[in-house]
Formats: sequence, structure tokens, C-alpha cells
Amino acid sequence: MTSRQYIDVHIIQTVPPANLNRDDQGNPKEAHFGGTRRSRVSSQAWKRATRLHFAERVPKQDLGTRTKRVAGKLAERITATAGVDADAATRLAGALLAPLKITAGKKEGDTAYLFFYGRRQLDAVAELVRGRAAQLAALDDDELAAEIKQMPVRETFRSGHPIDVALFGRMVADIPALNVDAAVQVAHALSTHTTELEFDYFTAVDDENEKEETGAGMIGTIGFNSATLYRYATVGMHQLVDNLSDEKAAVDAVAEFVTSFARSMPTGYQNSFAHHTLPRLVAVTVRTDQPVNLVSAFEEPVDLGTETHTGIAPASIRRLAREQLTAVRAWGNEPAFSAHCHTLDPDHRDAISLLGEAFGSVRPFDELLIALRTHLTGGDAR
Repeated sequence: MTSRQYIDVHIIQTVPPANLNRDDQGNPKEAHFGGTRRSRVSSQAWKRATRLHFAERVPKQDLGTRTKRVAGKLAERITATAGVDADAATRLAGALLAPLKITAGKKEGDTAYLFFYGRRQLDAVAELVRGRAAQLAALDDDELAAEIKQMPVRETFRSGHPIDVALFGRMVADIPALNVDAAVQVAHALSTHTTELEFDYFTAVDDENEKEETGAGMIGTIGFNSATLYRYATVGMHQLVDNLSDEKAAVDAVAEFVTSFARSMPTGYQNSFAHHTLPRLVAVTVRTDQPVNLVSAFEEPVDLGTETHTGIAPASIRRLAREQLTAVRAWGNEPAFSAHCHTLDPDHRDAISLLGEAFGSVRPFDELLIALRTHLTGGDAR
């Protein structure tokens, strides 16, 4: 494997009327780009959706969790495994976490910020006291602190990261030693075209209204828009290998990320809009120079009045393929691997041809993942 590898993931996805990611007014987030108003879904929203999708595919114990209640969760594990009562377990948990010097929160037992850790890491910390929990609980505070000081608590949180911590990183502002550099960067999703905010006016009827009463029991509005989105993320394979200390585990994590990033969907107002769609295009490239976001393809918004082909998604796919070809020709940085999966109608022959030039072989999504794995492990992915 080369010293640096970046797996770039480019997605074109059409979303019907929806409010995937709301702003402080409850309306879909937006951004100015190319001089016009675009629909936007924040990177944080899609990273969380990706993490939740992991949970459907990966055993819970192999994933991380993010919470202010790490002390309480550790106490639960000590109670379950070490045979001491809840009070003793709570005291031991506090003592084990004290050397980390995590800033305490306003609520007793909470940390001041969310702490992202692996469930197996917390199990390993609880295991440090399992055989002598009762003995340690009987010590006074100074003696207990001295005993805990000799245990590798910090080292336990610095190794054995689950894939979501290894991918998305961890920042602990007041304990730099616990930081994990993220292997993944996710861009804010932007519509490839200009969008307008619309409002759904709704009423709810009181089922128990008397016959002589009229009118709704509740009236309200929900902001929404419709958009074809360009989504982009990149994985630094070299950083991921460093975080996991295992090349095979890193390749597995890349495949899980690409799968969950492509198939996940933020859940904002999901019950009201049922906005479940799959991408029209997933294109993956592996680069050895630098990651490249192709959003500049849409600086000039897609406009069906000027595009020669019908449909926002096909026009957006065509634009993206052209941008990739232009970038490669201008900069001379041919990707080491390219493949894509699309759902274009066969009538869009020119767009399909452009995709082949820009992003290599077209494959069903599962086969794309197999080819990516093969490339990352040094095999022939053709």
C-alpha cells in the first residue's frame, strides 16, 4: 500500500419533498453557492445517519457510543462483572476516570461534553478492577487513587478503537492524548440546482369533537423543499490504518463506511415525508495525491431550461462526469482506481458513456465494493 491513499465517494441523490436537516427556525437548511440559494444537509447530519446505519449492520459491542454519562455506564459494567454493589461500583468508576481529568459536567456524574468511546474499550477498563473490586472499594480515597494510578486506563482508551471512532475521530479538548484524528471527511450535501423553500399547511382533527363543534384541533406549517443533492466524502486510508493498527480491519471499515454513507438517510420529519430514496449515482475513486471534491461542477446551477437532457439527476450526473474528466486532464492526477454504480435509463447513452470515461467500470453496488476491497488489498480489481 502506498504511504497515502484517499477513497473519494461521489453521490448524486434525488430527494422528494422533505425536511432532512432543519435550521433554528425549523426549516430545511440552505446555503448560497454559485450565487443562488441551494438546499443543504449538514455533514454532521449525514455522519450521524451513517453511524446509525452501522448499528444495523455491525454488532453493537463492536461500535462506539457518544455520551456524557460515561461514568454511569462504567459503573454498570463494574456492577455486572465485579460482584460489588452499585455504590461501590460508582465510586470505582469515578476513581478509574479521575486520572483522565475529563471536565465534570453540571449534573453529578456527567462529563462536560460528549465522550466518544468504544464499548469494548469501556469493558476493558471495567476488567482492570474485576478481580479485586471489593478490595479496592474498601480503601480510602487516597489509597484507591494510588492503586488506580498504576492501571493503564488512559492507554486502554487510546487503543482498540471501534470502526466509528477510527473513521470519525474523537476530540477531547482538555486531554489531547485521547484525541483520535478522523480518517473521514464529509462535505455538506448541496443541491445541484437552485431551490425554493415551501411550506406544508396542515390541520389535525380532534377525534372526540362534539358534532356541533367545527374547526381543527391544531393548525401548523412545516417547511420543506425538493432537491437533487451532490454528496461527497473522503476516507484517508493511511490514517484509518494508523487508527486501527490493522490493514484488514481498515479495508473492512472502508467497505462499511461506503455502504452506510450511500444507503443512509437523515431522519428529520421522516414520518411526515417518507423521503426514502437511493442514490442515482455512486462513484468511487482511489487517489494517491489528494482528495478532490467535485462540487465545482455545480457552481453554475443545473437548469433544465438550458440543459440538453431532461431530468435534474441525469443532467447533474453528466456535469459531474465532465468535471472529473476536466480535473484529471488539467492536473494530470489520474486515480489509481475508479468504479461507479448508476441507475440511469439506457436512453441516456451520452451520460452513461461519459461516466465510463470519468469513473471507470459500471458495476452493481455490491460488486463495486468487492472491486474496491480487491484494489485496497493489492489485488487486480479489473
